[in-house]
Amino acid sequence: MSVVEHQVSAATAGDYVALMKPRVMSLVVFTGLVGYAVAPGAGNAVLGFASILAIAIGAGAAGALNMWFDADIDAVMARTRMRPIPSGRVAPQEALALGVVMSVISVLIMLLSANIAAAALLAFTIFFYAVIYTMWLKRRTPQNIVIGGLAGALPPAIAWVAKTGAIAIEPLILVAIIFVWTPPHFWSLALLRAEEYRAARVPMLPVTHGAVTTRAHIFLYALALAPLGLAPIAAGLGGYAYASVAGMGGLVFVWLAAQVRGSEDLRPARNLFGFSIFYLFALFATLLLERWAGLAPLVRG
Repeated sequence: MSVVEHQVSAATAGDYVALMKPRVMSLVVFTGLVGYAVAPGAGNAVLGFASILAIAIGAGAAGALNMWFDADIDAVMARTRMRPIPSGRVAPQEALALGVVMSVISVLIMLLSANIAAAALLAFTIFFYAVIYTMWLKRRTPQNIVIGGLAGALPPAIAWVAKTGAIAIEPLILVAIIFVWTPPHFWSLALLRAEEYRAARVPMLPVTHGAVTTRAHIFLYALALAPLGLAPIAAGLGGYAYASVAGMGGLVFVWLAAQVRGSEDLRPARNLFGFSIFYLFALFATLLLERWAGLAPLVRG
């Protein structure tokens, strides 16, 4: 029996799910769902579900392609060495095939359930994450997560275009929030895993510029993110509940980032990393709940 055959037989359904980065996928699906829900118009429940499904499959495809290309890095880092490919449970060519097939399926579903603009934007997002970020930026520049973060920020815009057929300022604000949120979120993790990134020769900011510079960058991005989190109110998307969550959440984010900046201890970075996930989820969940509850926005468009 060949090595590839052994790897195929050793893989479980859970291994193939893991290839799709389900935790990342869940965030992508959720922000896409919110983008669809807050977009104007009643929409169609079946076609809307198909559009969100297409985003989910596309996210899974991008994750599989990322794991295929980054298997050498994953094998070095303790956080990722037990992933399906470096652990030998899934052959690299299987992950590549899965990613390519899912990419095509996701774009076709979006094209059939929505429109060509949404399908094209989804295809661009998969390409940006798998090629521009994974194959080019990640191994070449400490700004990898800054530029590459665009891929993870686009789902609300994709969903909006799927529902309305056109782009608008409102989904671009949601994209901007995720885009600016991404660097302090991942740099907090990078501070915790700096030596692993160094061993894997990934030029994350703590590796190339040191912890002090990274902490300063985290704080600056937090200062930009806090007011940006309030922008959906001016765009007619957020109401009183959103204003409260975004206002208080932004202040806490800045406070935690200030602690990261002022301490060499890793606990503040760990705290900020955990809170950053809650913060982004709370913003989008509040927008969704306000829309489902029929609550009026503070500013009417």
